[in-house]
Amino acid sequence: MDIIRTHNDLKVYLLSFEAGMKVFELSKSFPKEEKYSLTDQIRRSSRSVSGNIAEAWRKRRYPKSFVSKLSDSEGEAAETQVWLDYSFECKYIESDIHKELYTKYDHIIGMLVNMIKKPESWSL
Repeated sequence: MDIIRTHNDLKVYLLSFEAGMKVFELSKSFPKEEKYSLTDQIRRSSRSVSGNIAEAWRKRRYPKSFVSKLSDSEGEAAETQVWLDYSFECKYIESDIHKELYTKYDHIIGMLVNMIKKPESWSL
């Protein structure tokens, strides 16, 4: 097992950052009329996943705070899935891209749930 020194060493963080960047790149092609709605929402929620993981990592000495931030991250990942659904239904993204990202966020959520179930494994 690799030593985890910072949030950058967490697989869930790396995966969520990668997914967030993919969402950002895709959202560049959304119509201009979506700039202050769907584009803004999907960018914010996708970025919040990794942001909350980083915050959780720094709060890991307090199990309840750690779990709370991980739960926030889980919620943001699920919200991103909703915006992906809207993006697909509005025909802003293709089916294969939707499925790939939706599945990636499912994987992220699973990893977060596993961390939430055993916060003592991550505490200082």
